[in-house]
Amino acid sequence: MKHSKTYNFFSEFFQITLGIILASIGLKAFLLPNGFMDGGVTGIALLVNNLIGVDISLLLVIFSLPFLILGYYTVSIRIVIKSILSILAFALLIHFGNYDTITDDKLLISIFGGLCLGGGIGIAIRNGSVLDGSEILGIYLNDKFGLSIGRVILMFNIILFSITAMVVSMEVALYSILTYIVTAKVTDMTIEGFEDFIGVTIVSNEYADIKHAIMIELGVGLTTYKGSKGFGSNGPQQDFDIIHTIINRIDIKKMHRIIEEIDENAFIVEFDVNNVKGGVLRHYLDKKKGKTLGKL
Repeated sequence: MKHSKTYNFFSEFFQITLGIILASIGLKAFLLPNGFMDGGVTGIALLVNNLIGVDISLLLVIFSLPFLILGYYTVSIRIVIKSILSILAFALLIHFGNYDTITDDKLLISIFGGLCLGGGIGIAIRNGSVLDGSEILGIYLNDKFGLSIGRVILMFNIILFSITAMVVSMEVALYSILTYIVTAKVTDMTIEGFEDFIGVTIVSNEYADIKHAIMIELGVGLTTYKGSKGFGSNGPQQDFDIIHTIINRIDIKKMHRIIEEIDENAFIVEFDVNNVKGGVLRHYLDKKKGKTLGKL
């Protein structure tokens, strides 16, 4: 257990450090030299820096403080402490880091600046830290008033980009919106993972054959639970197994084919799954010998 905790600690430390470096590259090598903005606290700091020239690293710390105080009442102390250390390290790296400007093409700045910034923020969040406090505001208002976190962040950034359009320029505001969209999308992808899982629930009288075919042909684990059908005009009928499994989206067509070959009238429900941990059965086959080498 001690070894596991030590490993997790250093793994989180390494990944958060990587996230901070990525985010600082996004700011120093792309956005800052070209006067571009982003959303959230980072966007506020960039806007004020653009207007009055105050050091961006100092602004990030100052504007993050109210959100960190808010986080004390919203999230765990562990997250707040990690976020304080991460934001300080982020600010120091921006202040002392020396990055060459990579491009002056505005479209490339928006896309790759947002990609680096979003990747960095996402890696930090995935490891229990925050580089941008606007997420904490969303969590707080959701907990206090039931407002959607996504809607709160969206409204926050609509106000920010409107101010940018009025006091800087409409062009900068539009490119900044593009940067924010890229940042938000990459952040989500980094948090949720790049492997796209889908959950499937299958109801069929041929459940035994379908269950066997899924395990053998797709090599995935599944769960079954008891159900009954036919209530209503047909009356209650026999009990049967309902099949529940999680597969990679790339295998969904193959699963449809497997099920249709056994029961073309099977009832299938599909839903998105953001993350899977444990319990997924995968067969690693030796292609030369055609035998199972192991399971995960």
